[in-house]
Amino acid sequence: MSRRLSVALALGLSATAALAFPATAEPVDDLLEALRLESVLEIMREEGLVYADELEAELFPAAGGENWRDSVERLYALPAMMESFRASFAAEMPESSIAPALAYFESEEGQRIIGLEISARIAQMDESIEAASRETLETMQEQGDPRLDLLEAFSEANDLVEANVVGSLNANYAFYTGLVDGGAFAFDLTEDQILADVWQQEPEIRSDTRDWLFSYLALAYQPLSDEEVQSYIDFSETEAGQDLNRALFAGFDTMLVGISRGLGLAAARFMGGQDI
Repeated sequence: MSRRLSVALALGLSATAALAFPATAEPVDDLLEALRLESVLEIMREEGLVYADELEAELFPAAGGENWRDSVERLYALPAMMESFRASFAAEMPESSIAPALAYFESEEGQRIIGLEISARIAQMDESIEAASRETLETMQEQGDPRLDLLEAFSEANDLVEANVVGSLNANYAFYTGLVDGGAFAFDLTEDQILADVWQQEPEIRSDTRDWLFSYLALAYQPLSDEEVQSYIDFSETEAGQDLNRALFAGFDTMLVGISRGLGLAAARFMGGQDI
């Protein structure tokens, strides 16, 4: 399962399809609208479709065809993604923290930050721009750019590296169990064997997550002054900011684990008990 799919706070592409909030909107829905959750889900859907093509090419070249694509489209149906995310997010987000979080992200500063995050995420979809942003990060590191200290503080305040690594490992485990339960392999695998295989990926996932995350943050927040970045950090360190961060990761983790297991089960049908 792709590491990038679980970078929960890297806000994404503006939605091209309207996702319906409940008919009777609750405060949590106002917050999700302010955060432009539709944008996040749309870009994750687009990345997921690309990743599914890569899976087919790697695991069962040219064998999936229209049936595989139909399965993937169902798994990445936007209403289902919204429903899964919202249920976990709403269960995790304390009601007392919704109003202060909403006030921050509906403010001029909050909306500007979200706009910058979206613009950067759109740019990062271009592989050449992503490569250039990584090179920029390397230059900043070589020169000891003080902005890196602020980005590190922001990452630590939101536990971005660790939470994304855990989310990726959970998604990978779910995908692997989907393969096994779907009969993809010509041999039996124990849970311990699956866990061991998934855990072997942790160092690479951690390194790639950190590199991608900091190149993205450097690009997204480049137009902000140090004072504006610090203000965002200050909000992140409040009770509402911490509650929001936990709820976001809970929502994305639940959604991505479900999709990942579904991808594994669907892929297993085309692999047909491979001895690999």
